[in-house]
Amino acid sequence: MALYDMLQDSSFSVDQLLTTVSAETNRVSMHGVRKELLKEQARQIGIPLSILEIPDGITMHNYDQTMKAALVDKKKQEFTHAGFGDIFLEDLKTYRITKLKSVGLQAHFPLWGMNTAELMDKFIGLGFKAISVAVNAKLLDQTMVGRTIDKEFLKMLPKGVDPCGENGEFHTFVYDGPIFKKPIDFVIGEKIQVNYGQAESTTTKEESWDTSFWFCDLHLK
Repeated sequence: MALYDMLQDSSFSVDQLLTTVSAETNRVSMHGVRKELLKEQARQIGIPLSILEIPDGITMHNYDQTMKAALVDKKKQEFTHAGFGDIFLEDLKTYRITKLKSVGLQAHFPLWGMNTAELMDKFIGLGFKAISVAVNAKLLDQTMVGRTIDKEFLKMLPKGVDPCGENGEFHTFVYDGPIFKKPIDFVIGEKIQVNYGQAESTTTKEESWDTSFWFCDLHLK
């Protein structure tokens, strides 16, 4: 949705997508999405993808240094802004603004402050299609992973779980929508539960309490 809104904004030209991927698993760390699906997603959207590989178990300090080097490189390529889909997490917003400012880039948050229930209704209404690929096992059981994100899915969310999963309750893979040339053809694989320790976080404080997740593997057809 953040990308959709930025593409509607004539004051921006979105020329590249930047995503971090685990160097060990070749997957998006918190989503478990395979690199090949990520590449196909970018191909169907039609925007070049830049992948930054991050070692598993990296400390917050080393993560910041690795990301800073990547952002310095983007600045040299004459990029001026980085867009994010954050909605209401103030500390994360501040973190992004501060880190970008240190290398001379500006942060843009097109979804900031929106009502998340209304935002998800808009997402579905526009024709975007997504599937849940990871859910916090403390809040959602295995029946909620590998499900289409639709009105029925939203009705099944327990009280207190954000409709957009903004607190890290669930993560999704978007495979179709108005910014896609055609839907991504994939098959659903196995579901597994993964437990994490309390190691130093590589991203945000949400990982300090997100210690168990159900993942649903997806494969390109």
